[in-house]
Amino acid sequence: MAAERDAEGQAAARPLLTDFYQATMALGYWRAGRAQDPAEFELFFRRCPFGGAFALAAGLRDCLRFLRTFRLLDSDVRFLASMLPPDTEPAFLAHLRALDCSAVTVRALPEGSLAFPGVPLLQVSGPLLLVQLLETPLLCLVSYASLVATNAARLRLIAGPNKRLLELGLRRAQGPDGGLTASTYCYLGGFDSSSNVLAGQLRGVPVAGTLAHSFITSFSGSEVPPDPMLAPASGKGPRVDLVASVKLWLERVCAHLGLGLQDPHRGERAAFVAYALAFPQAFQGLLDTYSVWRSGLPNFLAVALALGEMGYRAVGVRLDSGDLLQQAQEIRRAFQTTAAQFQAPWLEAVPIAVSNNIDEEELARLAQEGSEVNIIGIGTSVVTCPQQPSLGCVYKLVSVGGQPRMKLTEDPEKQTLPGSKAAFRLLGSDGSLLLDLLQLAEESPPQAGQELRVWPRGAQEPCTVRPAQVEPLLRLWLQQGKLCEPLPSLAESRAFAQQSLSRLSPAHRRLQSPAMYQVALSEKLRALVDSLSAGGLP
Repeated sequence: MAAERDAEGQAAARPLLTDFYQATMALGYWRAGRAQDPAEFELFFRRCPFGGAFALAAGLRDCLRFLRTFRLLDSDVRFLASMLPPDTEPAFLAHLRALDCSAVTVRALPEGSLAFPGVPLLQVSGPLLLVQLLETPLLCLVSYASLVATNAARLRLIAGPNKRLLELGLRRAQGPDGGLTASTYCYLGGFDSSSNVLAGQLRGVPVAGTLAHSFITSFSGSEVPPDPMLAPASGKGPRVDLVASVKLWLERVCAHLGLGLQDPHRGERAAFVAYALAFPQAFQGLLDTYSVWRSGLPNFLAVALALGEMGYRAVGVRLDSGDLLQQAQEIRRAFQTTAAQFQAPWLEAVPIAVSNNIDEEELARLAQEGSEVNIIGIGTSVVTCPQQPSLGCVYKLVSVGGQPRMKLTEDPEKQTLPGSKAAFRLLGSDGSLLLDLLQLAEESPPQAGQELRVWPRGAQEPCTVRPAQVEPLLRLWLQQGKLCEPLPSLAESRAFAQQSLSRLSPAHRRLQSPAMYQVALSEKLRALVDSLSAGGLP
């Protein structure tokens, strides 16, 4: 099998990113002569996260990269040998060295798909020993990716389509891998960009950022720029001394705002000038280092208007403390009056960005009608998923040697659905989602217009449904180790996720006390469950 040794693939996972019991079970399968038994596992979750009614499937691209590069190194096998019993057969260790995923087949929901409890995110089939070894890394790659994508999607639904969402969570993430995963799948879930440069390099996530308070406080105001001269944006005409121009504009701005010239902080102004000289096409101001009204706003306006006189346009301001909604409204009014005073209409529309531990409640406030906030930076509450830190995905054996397997357990919620299965989404004539149907793979697919008798999960009685449309959910991505179709780009998966979310009914999209979406079993699958529950394994 061809290996894909790219940097992104290497960043995804390594074979020993697993639980030790996978290795002990592998030795057990080997000694029982069952290493090559054909087996199938399903990866799914039992409950939608955050008290909602949906999840977004994510992590597939990382899983496929991991599988296509899967190979235990000699150092990996030596380490495992040091942990296994001393009488472990050399032939078993040789088997481990030879393992790759050339016999593995994966069916999965496309990334960005709506996912519901019990419906497989992945179906993984291949030799029993090998697909058992894959359990922990696949769970690790899918669970958090799907959780953070769903969290990002919830925040996008609250923000609405017009607010720009910037993910700022790298410094708050659970380690470097968590940071990269979060930035990647926040983008898939609906964020517009990330501050994470590595996510831009490896994953193509649009990168954005502003500047920090440290940049501003590092200036005292006594600094002299090495070259204060700036050419006009058109490239034509004499260069202008930006420091001198800003000084003149500050007098005019302070008079307009009713401030004294001594009020704006000299160091802050020097920092803004330095930033403007470095980025005249992308000047932005962080307003709350000292005082938004007495310092940050007038200093920003002086620099922005000096640049505007030369044909440049400031790209935004940021607020990081205080009542963000109220301040944004007041700043917008100041922009409007200043624009009118100095005949600078472009100033009215300068974007206002906000940040500062924004959660779902504060986001709803910032996104309300009439808000003047344009860009919202969110870090901790998106990458750490504080409402629910784990999706709780599981990876369960459903068949061995073509025979169904079922976990019965003492807890009905933890019972598994046996057998190799197919999954379909049933839609009404208006395109509305009716339910997801799980059936045995051997059954004929449901047909549009056909009346079906199905068993909603948790129900004591069946119901009938007549779908106007039927969509198969699980696509074949990897067959005998070979990629069956090119993976969509991350941007394409992001667009698909937004399209998927738009299909949810308002009752299912609602974030508080939503209506639960139905997942149902075919009569044949329900009969198999009842049979195995009553009589044990066939």
